[in-house]
Amino acid sequence: MTGDKVEMNKGPVPLQTKPSSQRQEAPGGLWDSVMKAVIIIGSGIFVLAAFGNSLTWHLQKFWGASGDFWQDQWTRVHHRWVGHETALFFTGAMLVPFVAFWGSNVLLMLVDCTGKPTFITRYRIQVDKNNPVDPVKLCHAVKVVVLNQIFISAPMAVVCWAVMSWMGNPCGPDLPTFHRGLLELAFFVIVEEVMFYYSHRLFHHPSLYKRFHKQHHEWTAPIGVVSIYAHPLEHVLSNMLPALIGPVILGSHLTTTSLWYSLALVSTTISHCGYHLPLLPSPEFHDYHHLKFNQNYGVLGVLDRLHGTDTNFRKTKAYERHTLLLSLTPLSESIPDPPKKVQ
Repeated sequence: MTGDKVEMNKGPVPLQTKPSSQRQEAPGGLWDSVMKAVIIIGSGIFVLAAFGNSLTWHLQKFWGASGDFWQDQWTRVHHRWVGHETALFFTGAMLVPFVAFWGSNVLLMLVDCTGKPTFITRYRIQVDKNNPVDPVKLCHAVKVVVLNQIFISAPMAVVCWAVMSWMGNPCGPDLPTFHRGLLELAFFVIVEEVMFYYSHRLFHHPSLYKRFHKQHHEWTAPIGVVSIYAHPLEHVLSNMLPALIGPVILGSHLTTTSLWYSLALVSTTISHCGYHLPLLPSPEFHDYHHLKFNQNYGVLGVLDRLHGTDTNFRKTKAYERHTLLLSLTPLSESIPDPPKKVQ
């Protein structure tokens, strides 16, 4: 990639590398932080379960009003695929997320390669990078991503189908209730945050980083498609398992599973896209991770706050820009980085 920084004297650091007087993790180190995370996340699950009905009451009313429509649509699909539940599952759990991923990334790659439309490129986070993207490096990344999807993602989806079919009927005739679907999505988000944070941080350990995770960090200024550009082992443990395991644990319906997989892929695409666009989730958090390597390991940032692995990030202008953009003015213009010191 033209213009990317060369990794020199910036090896991965599994823990914060700031003076002990500034460390924010409580006594007891990592284990104490893990226990705090368990308590906070567990409390969140309890509150969500206890007050789920009241929190979703108005939304449930809407779902009840339109529920017959959606149930009718699913009934038609279900009847059409009777006797072909395996094909139905793979269509929903593989083909739909595949289209969501590549549909968004083809559009982003056109922008990355052509620099047009300028309406989008003006929102680039690292303004001096990928302008345009290196076509050779991009082709290599796309090849790795496709291989990961064919030889790793697809077989793991087969395993999910086998387990979920053994547990129940993921392609059942009845749609889940709205509040059931909402609670399941919340559970998936929490599981992904926990599993991704710790697996990702593990891959930043010096004994693992160079062999497995450095490939992903070849892109110090990421683009959308490199969200699953990774070593096969990392793709299994950090990309796939955190997203797949939630629906398997709950034995979720195919519609919920398909929605979650699609959302997860689009979300990680946005996190890596390199553009902080209006009305879309901020990619500043993970973009900073690619830039600095030893900050911001998670998805939501909850565990990073608990472990103190976002301390340096919170001192930067990037942190101030880490918000939902509600205007057409790029945050790089309204909240610019301080001028670089002249040596």
